[in-house]
Amino acid sequence: MSTTLAPSGTWNLDTVHSSVGFEIDYMGGSFKGTFRDVTAELAVDGDHVSLAGAAQVASVDVKDENLAAHLQSPDFFDAERNPELRFEADGVDLDGETVKVDGRVTIKGVTQPVVVTGTVVAPVTDAYGRDRVGLKLATTVDRTAFGVNWNLALPSGEPALADDVAITADLFFVKAA
Repeated sequence: MSTTLAPSGTWNLDTVHSSVGFEIDYMGGSFKGTFRDVTAELAVDGDHVSLAGAAQVASVDVKDENLAAHLQSPDFFDAERNPELRFEADGVDLDGETVKVDGRVTIKGVTQPVVVTGTVVAPVTDAYGRDRVGLKLATTVDRTAFGVNWNLALPSGEPALADDVAITADLFFVKAA
């Protein structure tokens, strides 16, 4: 594995400029949401890169309060027993601007392997002298592999909600002092 992702050091998430979201097919359309409370850290030590992050389930942001409450219930994320979603990876493969990350996602207390792909926004020094780097990542997971099984049959017999969920993360990091 070879990487020039960023200079060695610890990189903290810039939460103002970062976002983590999801999208799932629902009744012929799609349903989208984001998480407002997200943390992440990027650690670079030469060619070794690790990435870890979490999203607080209670911070799920959708366009309807009742739906947000349903997403926090045991039917979906079960926020009371599992207050956060986690991602961890101990390696990042970089090919030009393309990134591939083999990691682990934990949803509803179940951890599964996942391959995340995306691009890197090259390191830059901002107007305040801080070094920044960005990652735009995406993956798709089968929600039923994490025990998120709720569904509703449509009159046609088809399920209202797909199993595959697209997860996206636009993560911008600032190098720790």
